[in-house]
Amino acid sequence: MSSSLRDQLIAAGLVSERQAKQASQEQARQFKARRPPDNAAKLAAERAQAAKAARDQEIARRQQEKAERKARRAQVNQMVEQVALPKIESDDYFSFVDGTTIRRIPVNAQLREQLTRAEIAIVRFRGNYAMVPAEAVARIRERDEHAVIPLDKGDKSADPNDPYKDFVVPDDLTW
Repeated sequence: MSSSLRDQLIAAGLVSERQAKQASQEQARQFKARRPPDNAAKLAAERAQAAKAARDQEIARRQQEKAERKARRAQVNQMVEQVALPKIESDDYFSFVDGTTIRRIPVNAQLREQLTRAEIAIVRFRGNYAMVPAEAVARIRERDEHAVIPLDKGDKSADPNDPYKDFVVPDDLTW
């Protein structure tokens, strides 16, 4: 009782089997022509996959860099522990500039002389500062160039309008 329209038309003799088959094929062609091509969906999926792969690579690269920085920092800490000069208790301090802040470290006369001759250097060490021999500075700087505090002997690019530019600051000045 519930036969398809095609079967009913063939049974009634209004269409032949061959005409019904051609009509269904034509209908299938029209249906396929109306569907969007699969290429657009494939391209969108490939783009999304490529974008995800790029993000994943960037995240992996950042994690790798972070791990390398951490390993280098551990190497610097280990080197400073091995070669750092012992801390002394003194009322005499050596002042130096770290970034935009003036810091100070206790020294005696011998250490002050070695600092001014650049025989020893000051390095950042676990949130504090330590003094190390000049021989170790190059190896520390290879691993972390920001660990070593540069001790400037004065600013060479002085302001031409500076009223004190003609006055020389002595090397042995303690401040």
